[in-house]
Amino acid sequence: MSIADRVRVKDVRVLSKARYLLTSTTFDYRRGNGEWQTQVRESYDRGNGAVLLPFNLKTRSVVLVRQFRYPAFANGYDDLLIEAAAGMLDDAAPEARIRAEAEEEIGYRLDHVRKVLEAFMTPGAVTEKLHFFVAEYDAAMRTGEGGGLADEGEDIEVLELSIDEALAMIGDGRIVDAKTIMLLQYAALHLFR
Repeated sequence: MSIADRVRVKDVRVLSKARYLLTSTTFDYRRGNGEWQTQVRESYDRGNGAVLLPFNLKTRSVVLVRQFRYPAFANGYDDLLIEAAAGMLDDAAPEARIRAEAEEEIGYRLDHVRKVLEAFMTPGAVTEKLHFFVAEYDAAMRTGEGGGLADEGEDIEVLELSIDEALAMIGDGRIVDAKTIMLLQYAALHLFR
């Protein structure tokens, strides 16, 4: 039985279309025991995204970014977030989008990006699926300073860190972004063994 056979959408109300789409959906869900139950859920649809961890095996380094994130600040995080470069797909293919993000945010034109996984980051409330990439980099691939697009409100600092330092930053709480933690752990398990 497909999950689609267990869901009957009854009503979808648009709560906001300010920047992205926030809806409230009433549906019947067939539980594991066969009973139908009416549920109401809000979901936020902002589209899908892509995230990238550039790595250099020779220097045992990675490139991350540091930037202000208002939702984290509003939840009590009083610092800039250290993250892997990422962006919304905006109807582009994931690989094309992440290549463009790499140039915009970190200033690197990467030869080969490799997709390593896809994941829903907050599946209970947000529809977004992220496409996770890794790519080898070296100094010759640097095309600019990075920093993002000022007209999109981006004010990004580029960080080149050793993989050991980046992993230690997870442990001591300096890196708290889930997508970045996932990519750094992937790198530790599969790239920097």
